[in-house]
Amino acid sequence: MTSAKALPDKYKGIICILLSAFCFTFMNIFVRLAGDLPSVQKSFFRNLVAFFFALVILIKEKAPIKPHSKKNLPALIARAVFGTVGVLCNFYAVDHLMLSDASMLNKMSPFFAVVFSIFILKEKAAPVQVLGIIAAFIGSLFIIKPSFTNMELLPSVLGFIGGMGAGAAYACVRLLTNRGERGSYVVFFFSGFSCLVTLPFLIFDFHYMTPMQWLILLGAGLAAAGGQFTITAAYKFAPAREISVYDYSQVIFSAVMGFFLFSQLPDLLSVTGYIIICAAAVGMFLYNNKRKGNENGKGS
Repeated sequence: MTSAKALPDKYKGIICILLSAFCFTFMNIFVRLAGDLPSVQKSFFRNLVAFFFALVILIKEKAPIKPHSKKNLPALIARAVFGTVGVLCNFYAVDHLMLSDASMLNKMSPFFAVVFSIFILKEKAAPVQVLGIIAAFIGSLFIIKPSFTNMELLPSVLGFIGGMGAGAAYACVRLLTNRGERGSYVVFFFSGFSCLVTLPFLIFDFHYMTPMQWLILLGAGLAAAGGQFTITAAYKFAPAREISVYDYSQVIFSAVMGFFLFSQLPDLLSVTGYIIICAAAVGMFLYNNKRKGNENGKGS
C-alpha cells in the first residue's frame, strides 16, 4: 500500500489546487449567503480573518514580521492594491451574477497574469499564449453579453475587472517569490493592507449585521484563508504548467453548488463562454508542458 509520504509532489499539488478551488467556491457561497451587505464590508471581514490566520502562521514559523528585503515593498504594495481591487470586484459580481459566471470571469486571471508578466517580469509572450489570451477574451464576451439591455452588464464588467486585478496580483506574487518573499507574509501584507483601505468605508457606512451574517462572513474569511494557503502550497509542490488547469474545477464546483443552493442554471451563451475559456486554458497548459519538455530535451 502506497503511503502518503510516497505520493509524488505533482499529485500533492493537484490535491492542494482542488482543495483551493473548493475553498474559494465556498467563499463565494458565503459571500452570497451574507445577503444585502456592501461588497466593501464583506471584503473587510473576509480579509480580517485571513490577516489573523496569516499572523498566526508567521508567529508559528517564528519568522520576522517584515519583508524579506526592502526592495520587495513596492511589489508588495502593488500586489495588495491589485488584490484588493480583484476581491471587491469579485464580491460584487458574486452578489449580482450566477456563481458559475462570476467564477469563470474571475478565472480570466491566469490570462491576465501572462499579460502583466510582460510588464512586471519582463517576460515575452509566445504567439500561442497571445492566441489563448484573445480566445479567452472572446469567451468572456459570451458571459458578459455586452449590450445596453443587459441588466447584468455592470456586475459582469466588474467581474472581468476582478479577474484582471487577480491576474496582476499573481504576477506580483511570482515576482515576490522569485525575490525570496515568504507566502505567509505576502498573504499577511495583502490582508492587512486591504483591511486598512476598506476600514474608512466600514466606519462611515457600516450596515447592521445579524449574528448569522457574522458567522457567515467568518466562514467566508476561513474559506478564503484556506484557499490562499492551499493554492500557495500547490505551487510549492508543482510548477504552474503542470497543475494550473485544475484550478478551473472551481467553475464546476460553482455551477453545481449554484444549482442546488440558488437554483441557478447558466444560459447557452455563458456555457459557450465557459467552453471557450477552458479550451484556451487547456491549450496554454499543453503548450507550456510541451515547451518545457523541449527545453529539457535540449538541455539533456
